[in-house]
Amino acid sequence: MTGRDDGWAGVGWEGWKDHDGIRRRLDQGADPEVWSGGRPLHRAAAFGSPEVATELARRVADVDALENGTTALWEAVLSNRPDNARALAAAGADPWRPLIGGWSPGRLSLAGPTPDLFVVPEGERGLSEAELTAAQEGRRLVAALGSIHYEGTGLACVAGINTEEAIRRLEATPAGGEELEELLEDPYAYELDESLWVVGVTTVPGGCIVTQPWGYAPSMPGVLIRLSTGTVCYGLYANPKSGNQGSIVRNGGVEGWDLHPGGGPDLDETPEEVLASYLYRYSAVAYSCAFAGLRLTDARAVVGPPDMWVELPQRDYWEH
Repeated sequence: MTGRDDGWAGVGWEGWKDHDGIRRRLDQGADPEVWSGGRPLHRAAAFGSPEVATELARRVADVDALENGTTALWEAVLSNRPDNARALAAAGADPWRPLIGGWSPGRLSLAGPTPDLFVVPEGERGLSEAELTAAQEGRRLVAALGSIHYEGTGLACVAGINTEEAIRRLEATPAGGEELEELLEDPYAYELDESLWVVGVTTVPGGCIVTQPWGYAPSMPGVLIRLSTGTVCYGLYANPKSGNQGSIVRNGGVEGWDLHPGGGPDLDETPEEVLASYLYRYSAVAYSCAFAGLRLTDARAVVGPPDMWVELPQRDYWEH
């Protein structure tokens, strides 16, 4: 059964916390195995309460059944729902079953905010020194950036160069005066062809950031290619219409385009990519900075004011 026939029509994300409501639906014939083409237990693990997770776990044929390559326990760990994870483990879910990139829910939890979530069995490997370092830096970087509004922002995170070198590579010129003040006061009052060419550049530990809080200019391929000579850039545009769009450019070559930083791990990701996707889930800016090895101590390089506002030469930055 799928869609309306599975008995879950009208259950929103908050509804998975309603134990009485979920139990009533199940008693009335809702399918514990199917929700709109997915699995109810996965929804409860990620969004619900431990009581609902326990209720569904005792009604399904396999508490470790897969949806898109992951178990419900994986979803609970990924979504930082430790109480749900404990409930699922108590119901028989296996914390140490390898899933995406060889990571198990239990080993992934060692890199998260509740590393003592599960008892590590004898012979089970913990985190390597590199993974532990990455996890510590991930927590630090996310905390340093804090809760910032970055919708509509374009970024180029560049490894190994400073503000002056970035400006030289872009052949940009300093911006200032009354025109800049008026633009910064309300950039959305300007036509895009007027505001697109002004970007901010800031030196940060590990490299620099080119930012445009109102547009996508820093993430254009022609900008990233010029910045990336001998190094690597991660471009981000927080598109208000379609979500975060990422790109990787290394030494003038585009290695990745239309990526989704801040999303969950994909099935084909490497172990390192899975860990980064976990550490920076819902933190697209932190993911972009970390990819380039930038170790920001605050959010100024992203939201401003930058070290310097500059104007880009007007050229076609989409041809590359």
